[in-house]
Amino acid sequence: MTRADRLGFAGLSAAALGLGCFLTVALLGPSVMEPVLSGGAGQPPYSLTAHPSAHLVLGLTAAGVGLSALGLGLCLFASRRGWWIRPRILLIAGAVVAVAFMFMPPIGSADHLNYAAYGRMAVTGNDPYATAPRDLPADPVIGAVQDWRNAPTLYGPIATAQQSLASLIGGDSVRLTVFVMSVTEVMAFLAVGLLLAHAARGDRDRRLRAALLWSANPLILYAVVAGAHNDVLALAFAVAGLVVFALPDPPWARRPDGRTLGRCVAAGILIGAGAAVKLNVALAGAGPGWILLREWWQARAAAGSARPAVRAGAGAVAARLPAPRGAALVRSPASHGSALARLVALPGAALVVTGLAYLIAGPHAFDQLQRASKAVALATPWHLFAGTDGGLLLTLPRSAVQNSAIVLTAVLAVLLLRAAPPSRLRDVRVAADPTGEDALRITAVLAIAWLFAAPYALPWYDGLGWATLALVPWSRLDGLLLARTSVLALAYLPARDPRLAGLPRSLDWLITDVRSRITPCLLTALLIALVVVALRSRRAPAPVRSPRAPAEPRP
Repeated sequence: MTRADRLGFAGLSAAALGLGCFLTVALLGPSVMEPVLSGGAGQPPYSLTAHPSAHLVLGLTAAGVGLSALGLGLCLFASRRGWWIRPRILLIAGAVVAVAFMFMPPIGSADHLNYAAYGRMAVTGNDPYATAPRDLPADPVIGAVQDWRNAPTLYGPIATAQQSLASLIGGDSVRLTVFVMSVTEVMAFLAVGLLLAHAARGDRDRRLRAALLWSANPLILYAVVAGAHNDVLALAFAVAGLVVFALPDPPWARRPDGRTLGRCVAAGILIGAGAAVKLNVALAGAGPGWILLREWWQARAAAGSARPAVRAGAGAVAARLPAPRGAALVRSPASHGSALARLVALPGAALVVTGLAYLIAGPHAFDQLQRASKAVALATPWHLFAGTDGGLLLTLPRSAVQNSAIVLTAVLAVLLLRAAPPSRLRDVRVAADPTGEDALRITAVLAIAWLFAAPYALPWYDGLGWATLALVPWSRLDGLLLARTSVLALAYLPARDPRLAGLPRSLDWLITDVRSRITPCLLTALLIALVVVALRSRRAPAPVRSPRAPAEPRP
């Protein structure tokens, strides 16, 4: 057994121990990490009623985060040095753990109680976008909300539809309602894993990467799946849209000027549906949108340069000239119209789907989003400059923070894109062509830039970064995102109101010191490290060639 093999299996062992810690916390029953779920005793999800102490469950969770980060880091390190394990094994293991979490109550936050309440509002004739849980305290489901009692829903209409379906099945039982939501979220998690595996087919290294970064990622299983967060629903739609766009058309459908119009429409519909769950995943459309804009511009330039040649009697010669470099795109003025149609089709389809969903949701659908857009979380670098009680260093107006975050996102995206030049044909190892690879690369870079620059952050938000990074080759960004997710997971122990959760006063330092002071500084350091990586690396997300290995055996 080589050193890489030993490191890889050590990483799997550490990740398994970390997941064991999280599963134990969920199994022990209601605690500071797990809200009580009212409902029939025989209804899922199931757990013990051991009444574990706050010190025990917080210690187990912190140990789980540490072991998970160590395990994933070792696996990534070993994989880049030739270690390999069948991705199918990781897919199955991740699915088993996800289903186990599905049958136990969610841990880490109380967001699932809000989801259940919003679905209950919708099925009882109340507008969840204009009604706060405090307005209906007598309802057995709505009255169970602990955090965010004063806030209407800020989730998209498709998320509200999922919550309404769960409420129709669960009725007056919080327990059963939460279980139905967990089922749909685990199905979405598994769907993302299968989509990532499909996108990486034909390349054993990238199949392993996709499985490690998503299906068998213990931090994702904890933050997203064990917490029953609806972010995974949005990601399932967004990743499906990216895969539809990035993978090339079948040979019999391939056209010389790019993807078919139908493929662009389908990708737009899927990305729009993701935005109708959580609006932030509209970022997934940035990569495909930029590629289509580039194709249209090149087609326009080619069409313009062809006209003088035709007038000079050199039309036959011009028609045989090769397309501009980097674009297997346009060869005649006629392709200008098709490129424009594709450019309009993808964002147009996305806007139609998202717009119709919000139109059906009613006039208040954006109210809470507008308020939430001004929020600044304690555990972000922006807490140095803003917060409920002011910034740690100085206090800036919220509008200045918002504008600065947008500028920072743009700057980070430009730096990372310059460090990661477009894919060339010889770099492509999967079924996607160079154009598809570029769309995935741009989307991943923008997602990372947004996560590191956003004024509001929670551990499960990083699912967008992990899902998009899993679509691109080995990257130096992996370690930075691993550190960021781990720091956030430790900062939000638990991600609940400390008094409502029953956090002892002796552990208030987790909020006042770790979350509010130490974490902003650590994330600022990671932000600086991201800039340094972008400036010093010519190809930050470029693949690292692993030692040549025998071809993967047929399953």
